Amino acid sequence: MTRAVLSLGSNLGDRFAHLRSAVTGLGEAVVAVSRVYETAPWGVTDQPDFLNAVIVVDDAGVDAWGWLYRARELEEAAGRERTVRWGPRTLDVDVVTVDGVRSEDPELLLPHPGTPERASVLVPWLDVEPEAVLPGHGPVRELLRELVGTGVAVRPDLDLRGAARR
Repeated sequence: MTRAVLSLGSNLGDRFAHLRSAVTGLGEAVVAVSRVYETAPWGVTDQPDFLNAVIVVDDAGVDAWGWLYRARELEEAAGRERTVRWGPRTLDVDVVTVDGVRSEDPELLLPHPGTPERASVLVPWLDVEPEAVLPGHGPVRELLRELVGTGVAVRPDLDLRGAARR
């Protein structure tokens, strides 16, 4: 069993449709889907706000690298262009953690760097796993308490959970 936590984000085009495409694209592997949140941009702040969500996926035939390749395929299908680091994007799918695997490979850093400081990942993650732990950093709830002003607002009008096949 290979279980992963993936973070979804979009701030270009039909943001909700891009998030939905990731959930439907992962099909039967989707175990849990968070609520959708609107968040201020991180890194490069002169860009539109993001819609964010977290999904938990599970597939015995997919390892950490496989989740990275699937994430990139979903981004490519959504027309993602990598022109500016932390810049605007149609779809961003980050592999946050995979079964507690640690990796320092520059292509697949696990857990995903920056996660402890990103409420846009931590808040939706707590939606689907209230007792979540970020390997090497501790309970997600405690990491979130360390952040001042999350800038994260739930979007009750948007629901990705219906896009999941399970």
